Amino acid sequence: MQIFRINKSSSIVCEWKKTRSAFKHTAKLLINGYVETETKICYSNRTWESFEFESVIKKLLDNTDILTTAQKTRFLNKISGKSKERVNKELGTIKAIASLGEVLCNTKKEKNDWKKRILKAGLGNKGLIIPDNWGELSENEKEKRLNGALSVSV
Repeated sequence: MQIFRINKSSSIVCEWKKTRSAFKHTAKLLINGYVETETKICYSNRTWESFEFESVIKKLLDNTDILTTAQKTRFLNKISGKSKERVNKELGTIKAIASLGEVLCNTKKEKNDWKKRILKAGLGNKGLIIPDNWGELSENEKEKRLNGALSVSV
């Protein structure tokens, strides 16, 4: 069984089950813990999906009017990895610009300030937290933390 969260009150529960001749995937849309709708797809051979349960989830979403088209698309992008691809692409751009600091700046302080400025500009309030004691840290520690932030991928 695998649970895919849509939001606080909604989720999709998927299961793999053996049948007489092969197997099936089932999916149930739960709203506040109650089954709103469910569907299944029976297979006689291996499935080719970008992630497990992709086909049955798409079928379930196509058969429900409870979620808007935008919610369905956002959810599918999230679970299929498209959101990760977009985030990693954005992070790649930020990393590339931040790396220019190594060429354009002379001192470790200037390089750290550049990286911090680029991270703040690129990420804004999307997960970047500068600690309150940032000014008290050594330039070596700042460099270590900034490089760590720049090496993250989703």
